[in-house]
Amino acid sequence: MFKRMLSAFGVGGPSVDTVLDSPHAAPGGVVTGQVRIQGGSADAAIDQVVLSLVTRVEIEHGGHESAATGEFHRQLVQQGVRVPSAQLVTVPFELRLPWETPITAVGDSLLHGMAVGVRTELVISGAPDKGDLDPVHVHPLPSQDRVLDAFGQLGFRFRNADVEAGHLYGVRQELGFYQELEFFPPAEFAGRINEVELTFVAGPHDLAVVLEADRRGRFMQAGGDSFGRFQMSHQDAENADWAALIGQWLSEAAQRGGHSAFGNPAFGGHHPGHHGHHGHGRGMGVGGMVAGAAAGVVGGMIMGEMLEEAFEFDGEE
Repeated sequence: MFKRMLSAFGVGGPSVDTVLDSPHAAPGGVVTGQVRIQGGSADAAIDQVVLSLVTRVEIEHGGHESAATGEFHRQLVQQGVRVPSAQLVTVPFELRLPWETPITAVGDSLLHGMAVGVRTELVISGAPDKGDLDPVHVHPLPSQDRVLDAFGQLGFRFRNADVEAGHLYGVRQELGFYQELEFFPPAEFAGRINEVELTFVAGPHDLAVVLEADRRGRFMQAGGDSFGRFQMSHQDAENADWAALIGQWLSEAAQRGGHSAFGNPAFGGHHPGHHGHHGHGRGMGVGGMVAGAAAGVVGGMIMGEMLEEAFEFDGEE
């Protein structure tokens, strides 16, 4: 992206510039590149070169939500790097994305509200010195693409996306958050459904698809949320008739009362409840989070600085 001077060395110190071979990746895939350290006016010693993955995360506390930067993967690239004065030192790396990494791009379009970046951190004399933050455009897996294609076929319109801290009830998660993709419903459901939220929880072998319909209340009848859950292997997900599955679920959701469950019987038809509510009540944020110390550890993530400082690459291609 651009070079940043390492503040630990002061004026005339080395600078760091991380270059990705490609900014495009998919969950479970690998991002490769080089950390380029340009020597300054004197020799320098760097204890560690560390890379991490960060994203925006919404956190609920006291009935309100706030946004922070969540570090969800961290990798030591190299230790004991000596940088001679005025010399360029390159450190190659391979960084594997967790399977639950949020999707930030579909086709040629970046998803509004989403950002994932590779952060470079150099540890000097035991203290971290933050360097580059480079965007990664995370594209759907083929199995996820099939579900998104079905949303398009059915007439859904994308609205927004975000990442919520916590865990979904009954779904195995490795990370301390989940992504919500929000859609306006097809036209024929516009009077009965406000919006539909889609969440993917991928693993190396299978894919969980969690749906939530926010039902519009009618005269003398309360609204509510209806849930759908499906889980199958990636291969089965690539071959499934998602348009039929989602269409059937949506028709059921539009007719039945709130807090209903539908989908793969492996989930037992349980309502998410307060163990991991997937929806507007945001109850899952409290029940699913792991309280941390002052450093801000949430569900295995390190919560960092304000977003404006963290994601300086907003709007870049």
